[in-house]
Amino acid sequence: MRGAPGRTLSTLTPRGHCLVGGGATLALVGAVLGEQPLVQLALFVLALPLLAALTVLRGRFRVTTRRQVTPQRLPRGGVAEVALQLGNTDTRRGGLWLLTEQLPPALGQGHRFSVAGLAPGAATTVRYTLAGRHRGDYVLGPLQLRVVDPFGLVERTVAGTDTAPLTVVPRVRPLGPGGPGGGHGRGGDGARRAIAVHGDDDVSVREYRRGDDLRKVHWRATARTGELMVRLEERPWRAQGTLLLDTRSRAHLVVPARDAGRPVPGPPGDDCPPGDSLEWLVEAAASIGVSLAQRGAELRVVTDTGELPPAAGRTGLGADELLDRLAGVGPSRAGSLRPAISTAARAAGDGPLICLLGAVGPDDVADLVQLRPGPVTDLAILLDITGWAGNGPGRAGRMGSGAARDALSAQREQAAALLSGAGWRVTTATAGQDVAAAWAALGGVRSGAPA
Repeated sequence: MRGAPGRTLSTLTPRGHCLVGGGATLALVGAVLGEQPLVQLALFVLALPLLAALTVLRGRFRVTTRRQVTPQRLPRGGVAEVALQLGNTDTRRGGLWLLTEQLPPALGQGHRFSVAGLAPGAATTVRYTLAGRHRGDYVLGPLQLRVVDPFGLVERTVAGTDTAPLTVVPRVRPLGPGGPGGGHGRGGDGARRAIAVHGDDDVSVREYRRGDDLRKVHWRATARTGELMVRLEERPWRAQGTLLLDTRSRAHLVVPARDAGRPVPGPPGDDCPPGDSLEWLVEAAASIGVSLAQRGAELRVVTDTGELPPAAGRTGLGADELLDRLAGVGPSRAGSLRPAISTAARAAGDGPLICLLGAVGPDDVADLVQLRPGPVTDLAILLDITGWAGNGPGRAGRMGSGAARDALSAQREQAAALLSGAGWRVTTATAGQDVAAAWAALGGVRSGAPA
């Protein structure tokens, strides 16, 4: 970072502007009244900013900067420490340097420091901390340096070119052993076993529907219930898993960055709960996806804007790669889930499909029933977004009256019933619910099937 000459008027500080204005006023009054001492005093006052500007603008400096961010990748809600090393490579002692570290608005206001009289060839280090309040890929810097004269009348501003990356990824919450396939261990053969037990006594069944194969009638359950029941032969939990993540802005209540400091609902003991419904689903995708990847599954994630791409030469996402991709996921303008459902159904193949959905109705999930027919081990979490309605100005108005909330609830229940009737495992999550609780609910008895 090197100093360069600039225009005098553009480098005056507010104090310098006041002094120039006062000197001009004093000169005008002296000229009108014919008082020569006042004019002389005004000339002296006006000369001070000019001399200060000449001193600052003619001065040259050479400053080197170096950043070290620890860690460069942190979960949302985490804290990173930045060490900024400044070196004076000039042959003269530095003056009063006012430093401003420029930061993205999502990370807060820029940090300010002051360094005075740094000796030639010397270096100093300033440190500050950052809180990762929002997911994303950020760039720290560049550093803005201001040189000020001793009277504070004139300043010079120079911006460097050095930057440092910082990635804020979604949190990964422990799921516990209660979810689907939770008792099968990790990796190896355990990741390929079925979620449900295949014994004849423990087989899952449901009521017969027109079009079902009569060879799948479960006569023992039929005799016990008095109604025709069919067997649900679940697909095995293969070493692959596909997540469908609903990021449509119309299906969520998203909190603007300026409202991030407002209290949000969350489970007990969580000091950094998701700030909106989209963040909850992204955190659920990160937690479930990392769990599957650690168990050896080949992981694919599809959103309504397309599939999150894996590294070159690979067909699935690793745990760290998944978090890096999810760091940049935001609300989309997509109006329909149909393209995403089609892509996710092809990607899942015979493996399980896990859908993480916002505010949906039966029309949104109809394609899931059509493209994933028959009894399968597919899972769906439907999110009740009304829990975030009061968090942030204007969002309660968007949610509307109690009638609108009831309509959303009715549509969600219809969608859940449609999926459950097609053999899906379905649960509804709320704002105050932990991801582990929703995942554990999917590991219980299939919705719509007799216990």
